[in-house]
Amino acid sequence: MVEEGGVDRGSGGAAAAAEPLELWLLQAQKLVPLALEKAMEVKVFPGRWKMIVSKLEQLPSRLSDLSSHPCFSKNALCKEQLQAVLKTLKEAIELAELCLGEKFEGKLKMQSDLDSLSGKLDLNLRDCGLLIKTGVLGEATLPLSVSGCSSQWESTDYSSIKELLARLQIGHMESKHRALDSLVEILKEDDDNVLSIFGRNNVAALVQLLTATSPCIREKAITVICLLAESGSCENWLVSEGVLPSLIRLIESGSAVGKEKAVISLQRLSMSAETARAIVGHGGVRPLIELCKTGDSVTQAAAACTLKNISVVPEVRQTLAEEGIIRVMIKLVDCGILLGSKEYAAECLQNLTASNDALRKAVVSEGGLRCILTYLDGPLPQESAVGALRNLVNSVSKEVLLSLGFLPRLVHVLKSGSLGAQQAAASAICRVCNSPEMKKLIGEAECIPLLIKLLEAKSNSVREVSTQAMSSLMTLSQNCREVKRDEKSVPNLVQLLDPSPHNTAKKYAVACLGLLSSSRKCKRLMISYGAIGYLKKLSEMDTPGAKKLLDKLEKGKLRSLFSRK
Repeated sequence: MVEEGGVDRGSGGAAAAAEPLELWLLQAQKLVPLALEKAMEVKVFPGRWKMIVSKLEQLPSRLSDLSSHPCFSKNALCKEQLQAVLKTLKEAIELAELCLGEKFEGKLKMQSDLDSLSGKLDLNLRDCGLLIKTGVLGEATLPLSVSGCSSQWESTDYSSIKELLARLQIGHMESKHRALDSLVEILKEDDDNVLSIFGRNNVAALVQLLTATSPCIREKAITVICLLAESGSCENWLVSEGVLPSLIRLIESGSAVGKEKAVISLQRLSMSAETARAIVGHGGVRPLIELCKTGDSVTQAAAACTLKNISVVPEVRQTLAEEGIIRVMIKLVDCGILLGSKEYAAECLQNLTASNDALRKAVVSEGGLRCILTYLDGPLPQESAVGALRNLVNSVSKEVLLSLGFLPRLVHVLKSGSLGAQQAAASAICRVCNSPEMKKLIGEAECIPLLIKLLEAKSNSVREVSTQAMSSLMTLSQNCREVKRDEKSVPNLVQLLDPSPHNTAKKYAVACLGLLSSSRKCKRLMISYGAIGYLKKLSEMDTPGAKKLLDKLEKGKLRSLFSRK
């Protein structure tokens, strides 16, 4: 049977194991009234002793709650907590006797000792409360079957890790430090299983350790927090428990390891728009920008990625600009340590220039356009840099754009860039070909065959923007002739007449084929590839130009029949 206090008397072995804990509890319960009696008799330092008395008066109920917990006799944490309470009570009695006899060395020293005692009582009360209210006792003794962890784990491993996590929440800083040391070592062996056990209280305790006075403790705490952030399992808990200000402080003034782990944590957390806004609100932009300037390869790349993530949020872009992000990102595109840093910086510039004319002008005035064009000379141009270029092409005159080597880079991207980069290049063509002269120059740069090839892309959005670019270029007769000469142009364009709602290129394909319909050869090709069937459906859908093109093809078909007769 289980007697009052939660101590199992059912077997001799269990009773022997539980007896010392019962004895420590009885000792503590006896010492509380003695400590209270002596504390109340003291006449010196009345304010401090009054506060100590109020805290001593709370201990009996906390001890009662602790001893009545089902896991009281099963957990080493209870034993350690009772030992800590006993030590504090003995110190309280000793200091009370010194004050009663006025045998203390000096007032200042005694005041300091009493303040320390008050702090220890606070810690005892807090830890007793935590052991009960937060479920730490239950967590630390939870059987493996309840945990849901891998069956490869032994229950002893699980319990010991839960106990370590509990120790992060209770006791003095030294004991938390030891628990943190052990946890870091275990994480090196099996981080996935360990991280899966973390609860919100454990996360909160780790976040608090980031403000510890010891740099060593802060480093170990941020190491664990970085693993948690990268695992993606505790992001909301980390943010809601206030991790952001501590991460930002570590970036500003932490050790090299602390800075690296803190910025990697922010990189992951900033993927949420809400968290990105919060980072800006906590003053995180300036330290991140500084890290882009002075960090090593890893921290520079992580800082650039974090700023790129933040720049996705439209309402904070002006704040980023005011903190000096534009010049720093341009510098990174030009001479970032890692290729990744350059790509993040280019994407950040793409985001900043997406919808704000003032920021576009600022990027151009800082030499951003020239820098991006130079960056595109690489062997595999990426979408982010071409996207930034697309955003900027209308922020300078066509003369300036051409003088900076825009057209050769455009051709290079259409030939060698990633599919996303090619799509952005086609989009840039749509934006710049607003005059016959520019259309002529783009046609002469041999962009048209490359656009025709893109009509075969699997991506609908790539086909759409390529067809749109062609429909604009083909309004110039010499470009139209260039399209006619390409044997793949008509077959590819007819395929894009598909009336499916997923095909968003059809209206531009109708426009292109309409411009080619003056050629008998092209009309015959359109008919042979099935354009009439598509156009009948598009006419019913009121697609612009479809009815007119259908009439032309059907008349041409009739003439062909009569001529044969």
